[in-house]
Amino acid sequence: MRKSFQGLPGENGCGKTMLMKCISGFVRPTSGTITIDGKRLYQELDMPQDMGVIIENPGFIPHYSGYKNLKLLASVKHIIGRDRIVEYMKKLGLDARSRKHVSAYSLGMKQKLGIIQAVMEKPSLLILDEPMNGLDHDSVCLVRELLREIADEGTLILLASHNREDIEVLCDRVYYMDAGKLTGEASCLTAVTSQTECCT
Repeated sequence: MRKSFQGLPGENGCGKTMLMKCISGFVRPTSGTITIDGKRLYQELDMPQDMGVIIENPGFIPHYSGYKNLKLLASVKHIIGRDRIVEYMKKLGLDARSRKHVSAYSLGMKQKLGIIQAVMEKPSLLILDEPMNGLDHDSVCLVRELLREIADEGTLILLASHNREDIEVLCDRVYYMDAGKLTGEASCLTAVTSQTECCT
């Protein structure tokens, strides 16, 4: 069953990234409370459980291939195997058989690899900060299709983007930020459900 797809639009500097770092457990807020599944972060939880995240530039071992990087990350929890990694690389147009080092990847390829590492274990919470950075038009369409699929499978997604179209075609709810504060909430204005529509 699809869970909510939440959007945080806004220009750079409005506080989106800092909020996401706080929710992800990377930065402890100086005030306020973050509650995840009824438990208070930094009090009852040290880090959110079952979370996928991409914030700022994804970090990988530069002299490993894309597949080898993902395989290494997957070995931490042992939730998924080779087939799942290959499946997601194929979905975003990356060749799992390639021995090309990540250091030789384009910005867009690195971004797609970062998205794959965030989603491949199908987390219950997915936090994405400007995931479309560096992607061309066709790649944006592929990522949007993948994110819809993941949301339909039950993942709660929080998406921050300065691109209004990403927010409008993907999100169910939108939360507006200004100077580090949430200033309003609204239903998404546009309901787009097919890749053809989103890419016109």
